[in-house]
Amino acid sequence: MPTPPLAGGAAGPAALRPLLDTVLAALHDGAARRGGPLPAGGPDTVTSRTRGTLHPLIPDHGTGAEHALRGLVTALAEGAADPAHPHCAAHLHTPPLALAAAADLAASALNPSMDSWDQAPAASAIEADLTTALAAEVYPDAPAPDAVITSGGTEANQLALLLARERHGPVQAVCGANAHHSIARAAWLLGLPEPVVVPAPTGTVDLAALDTALTELHRPLLVVATAGTTDTGEIDPLDAIADLCTTHGAELHIDAAYGGPLLLSPTHRGLLRGLQRAHSTTLDLHKLGWQPASAGILAVPDRRHLAPLHHHAPYLNADDDTEAGLPDLLGRSLRTTRRPDALKIAVTLQALGRDGLADLIDRTVASAHHLADLVDRTPTLDLYDRPTISTVLFRPTGADDHTIATVRRTLLDRGHAVLGRAHAEGRLWLKATLLNPHTTPDDLRSLLDLVTRTATDTAPPAHPPTAPRTATPLAPTASTHPADAPAYPTTRPATPPPTGHRAEAIHPTEGDTPR
Repeated sequence: MPTPPLAGGAAGPAALRPLLDTVLAALHDGAARRGGPLPAGGPDTVTSRTRGTLHPLIPDHGTGAEHALRGLVTALAEGAADPAHPHCAAHLHTPPLALAAAADLAASALNPSMDSWDQAPAASAIEADLTTALAAEVYPDAPAPDAVITSGGTEANQLALLLARERHGPVQAVCGANAHHSIARAAWLLGLPEPVVVPAPTGTVDLAALDTALTELHRPLLVVATAGTTDTGEIDPLDAIADLCTTHGAELHIDAAYGGPLLLSPTHRGLLRGLQRAHSTTLDLHKLGWQPASAGILAVPDRRHLAPLHHHAPYLNADDDTEAGLPDLLGRSLRTTRRPDALKIAVTLQALGRDGLADLIDRTVASAHHLADLVDRTPTLDLYDRPTISTVLFRPTGADDHTIATVRRTLLDRGHAVLGRAHAEGRLWLKATLLNPHTTPDDLRSLLDLVTRTATDTAPPAHPPTAPRTATPLAPTASTHPADAPAYPTTRPATPPPTGHRAEAIHPTEGDTPR
């Protein structure tokens, strides 16, 4: 077998072109075979089929590039949960823009490593300008804002707690019950005290409880607010929380991994009022930014806040090299080798501009409100609340939590839809997280039809009254034939809560899965 060609260099594009044709054909074929938002059959079926393609994974003699690419990429696409399908709406898992994926191809082909300038001369310049520009969006009035690229919101939140610890010692994090799980995990990884969790009974932080906690706790304190919660997409009252932090001498970190890009929409940026008052802010553009993962950001109002990340390794950032003018990249991350994720973000920002990105955001938020309207008008469905960003919680009327969970898994097993699950006010809800700006009203209508049909399919049958025994069996008549008995109740077992408002909390019933 001849030595396989490389992706880079002057000959690289010519070597890539026929391989890309193979990959694109395989992506098409796999999606056509899948025929929906995810493969039908559940984990056992998908795993068995995929392993059949993989075997043998390491053959004695290679099969060749075309055969391996076609087989494995087709298997990957056939077995994918495709966020570009309008019925794939469970998670903050965005369908990436084609132009961002194309830019990511260039990053993969050239393979710059963002740990020293001599491995990434142009990529380091792109990253420096991008991070400064994004930080200025968050902190428009700060004299020297800056940001670092992260692998996502989890790493950005961890960095925020790390930087606070380096400024003040073992800080005590204070967050709402609605905060992302990465906050507690970051405290554990960093050896910090377990975060103090204050109630968020309506989905956002209870300000009175936060005030009490800040009054009683010892400083130093780092309050973590959330702009776009994982379960309901709600935004904490950022300005009011910042006021409390000022009153009590606490620092503020805002996890805006989901909601941060609303800054780019003149229509919706008001939801983030107070964001610029944070000591650090998490953004994640592989959510409401339509980037291939990873595309996380940690922004700070003063680049000096990032100084604790500085690290010295003579083979990467020798002092004399730095003094001679070679940029020191090692202090831009906790990671050493990392991809030039700034490229795809920069391409997207330049290609679409502010108005193009605002249009994508506005379309997506509008789709969520349209879905809420459809739920509101469907008598067999209950709506949790109007969406804040693009998350809509709903459930079939009268269903218990066990049925809700079964409906979701049935849709997954049949390959019909990918919906999430969330607990709110004591009940389990189906969660649609809309991130596809191409989703149409018909797509949303058919999604709700799937849910209602599946709920009917999986509902337990009604038990008709048992007829008294008689010595002589009666011949079937039109009025006694079992086929005439209704398969399901003809009336709802309970009056649903008023639509358009949060349902009143109820106590979990047997079989519920409390949060």
